[in-house]
Amino acid sequence: MGFAVYLVALVILYVLLNLGKIGKFVKERKRLYELMDKIDGPYALPLLGTTWQFKMDPVEFALQLYNWGLEYSTKGASLAKFWMGPYPMVIILTPEASKKVLESNVLINKSSEYDIFLPWLGTGLLLASGDKWRGRRKMMTPSFHFNVLIDFQAVFDNQGKILLEQLEDEMRNAKDNTFDAFPYIKRCALDIICETAMGTTVSAQTNHTHPYVMAVNEMNSLAFKYQRMPWLWIKPIRHLTGYEADFQRNLDIVTSFTKKVIEGKLREHEESGGFSEDKNKKKAFLDMLIDKKDEGGLGYEDIREEVDTFMFEGHDTTSAGIGWSLWCLANSPEYQKKCHEELDQIFEGSPRECTVDDLKKMKYLEKCVKEALRMRPSVPQIARSVEEEFEIDGTIVPKGCSVMVSPAFLQNNPRTYENHEVYDPERFNEDEIAKRHAYAYIPFSAGPRNCIGQKFAMQEEKTVISWVLRRFHIHSDVGIRENIPLPETITRPTMGFPLKFTIRQ
Repeated sequence: MGFAVYLVALVILYVLLNLGKIGKFVKERKRLYELMDKIDGPYALPLLGTTWQFKMDPVEFALQLYNWGLEYSTKGASLAKFWMGPYPMVIILTPEASKKVLESNVLINKSSEYDIFLPWLGTGLLLASGDKWRGRRKMMTPSFHFNVLIDFQAVFDNQGKILLEQLEDEMRNAKDNTFDAFPYIKRCALDIICETAMGTTVSAQTNHTHPYVMAVNEMNSLAFKYQRMPWLWIKPIRHLTGYEADFQRNLDIVTSFTKKVIEGKLREHEESGGFSEDKNKKKAFLDMLIDKKDEGGLGYEDIREEVDTFMFEGHDTTSAGIGWSLWCLANSPEYQKKCHEELDQIFEGSPRECTVDDLKKMKYLEKCVKEALRMRPSVPQIARSVEEEFEIDGTIVPKGCSVMVSPAFLQNNPRTYENHEVYDPERFNEDEIAKRHAYAYIPFSAGPRNCIGQKFAMQEEKTVISWVLRRFHIHSDVGIRENIPLPETITRPTMGFPLKFTIRQ
């Protein structure tokens, strides 16, 4: 009895000492509820929010989200809302509203939905906020200078040729020359990012069980589960369900791999007495980070989180872009033929290397890649934290919620694109582009936090795809839309990319 009285007294004392904070919280929360009530969205229950309606099957969940967005967009709305448990999220439904979000200097910080990546990526460029993000962005921009990308072309070209050897070997062993090409593309992209940005060779293309690639796949799946199941945000539940053990096991694999890469480069740097002092020579990403460390600007953990960020973003996004482009072309023989004709005109049947000048001539192939990125953007959604009230089309988005821009939805919305389900590279003719809102196509995001590596990605994707098309005809017995995209961190195909390869004569 005495203990109960003591406990009640402590609670009363705590409330009295924190009346100001409690009053402020209640006032802000009341304001948040009032403003969220003015935005349309699926019915939500207290505490559970909208999650009680979520489909448990990932494919059904992906379709459910799209159909909800379509429902409110069809009504002419610019915004819709979801409640992820007790946490509100506002979804952007139009290019005009997306422009206001992505160009804002207020909505600059990533939302709490990304917190699951903090143990892995830390506050590197992807997740950094405020002044840290601005400083890192400025520091890293020279690593993606045009002259640096020219130097990388030899790596893109060589790894593209290795991919062809891998695909040919598997083609001979596969039934009817058909197999899932996605793992091969991912290993190619990993070798490219390691060699270009990290200055190291891991030969993932010849090691088909490379643990890093497999662990990144698992991390994406675990993150997708975390983001749509708010009960996993409670740590004891993560432990009880085995989620935490799975997460930690894969986290150890991905971080151990990048630490090994960094430590090898640091030893190389020490043994050589430092890198070239030639100020005119553009340096690779990791070289630049180590130079900053020597100057006292970065610590080991700063380097580690930036390397992990670029290893993840630099191989997973580009492999998705390459895979979906090949998938769309495999289902579109008329456009594939045009690409073949363009490449034959450029290379005249020669197996010579692919140069930067060659890439400039691949105008039709570039349209095909862009249209694939429209239908299946590598990054399906972007979320920001609302830290002060923000108005969109006369509606106030409240402080304390998240706001999401979904390239996957915007670029597949019939309000934005007529016949949006049809793969049509002609959408990227100059006259067609001029008709559209600039923010109707944002596969690399837009505004101040746009993708720093988008030129790198397009150069890599065009090089690798051009090598595949120079050697093969590709075909699939599965339609484009049958291979449903899952909106994980990266747009993942539910079926992989089962392609039939035929060597061109």
